[in-house]
Amino acid sequence: MTDRLLGKTIVVTGGASGIGAAIARGVVAEGGNAVVADLDRTSAETVAAELGSRAIAVQMDVSDRAQVRAGVKRAVQAFGRLDAYFNNAGMNVPMPFLDITETNFEQVMRVNALGVLIGIQEAARQFLEQGSTGKIVNTASIAGRTGFPDFAPYSAAKAAVISLTQAAARALAPQRITVNAFAPGVVATPLWTKLDADLAQMGKPDAGFESMAADILLGRAAVPEDIVPTAVFLAASDSDYITGQVIPIEGGMILV
Repeated sequence: MTDRLLGKTIVVTGGASGIGAAIARGVVAEGGNAVVADLDRTSAETVAAELGSRAIAVQMDVSDRAQVRAGVKRAVQAFGRLDAYFNNAGMNVPMPFLDITETNFEQVMRVNALGVLIGIQEAARQFLEQGSTGKIVNTASIAGRTGFPDFAPYSAAKAAVISLTQAAARALAPQRITVNAFAPGVVATPLWTKLDADLAQMGKPDAGFESMAADILLGRAAVPEDIVPTAVFLAASDSDYITGQVIPIEGGMILV
């Protein structure tokens, strides 16, 4: 590694597993301090303990502003400042399009879209309070570029993430705060394990991970480690002149 994040303090929501845990490991490997934020406190503590003295765990429901604000303050208490914030936490509960309920829609949107708005706001407020620039990185998805019928609320939420990224980039540019996103495709994570089980229960066992991965030009699904180089780039000074952008990391699947 190259110490591109040396001394920087970076919050990663959804940091206890999958893409978030991989990003947290990448932060520490590049010399940074990782704040592993997750609703699952025990798993967050396990990841932080693995990473050593330059990582802490915080329990956080990203849709609860008080918890997000407390997580940011805990990061500053532990490491002195905040330099970057990854809005990575997310969830999905698939349903056939005509069966989608208000409860399902509101739950998915609350975590994946409202949670990103709150994270952007609270991270930006901390950057302004400490009188610094900062970087905010959001996890979008190929689902934000093309709608999937069994994942319609998730697709809508990830489209919202893309719009929030662009709006926040415009709003915060005068303060030299950059806001970008990356858009994964099919990634081997616990989220996809759960989605496959849910789709099987819906009677669609052939509509999940393997089926979608078959369309990837590079011939394989991603693993979380495939995301880390781009995540590090967006948190490091390398990307200082980039804002409002969404970088696809999907092996050539959607091509938009």
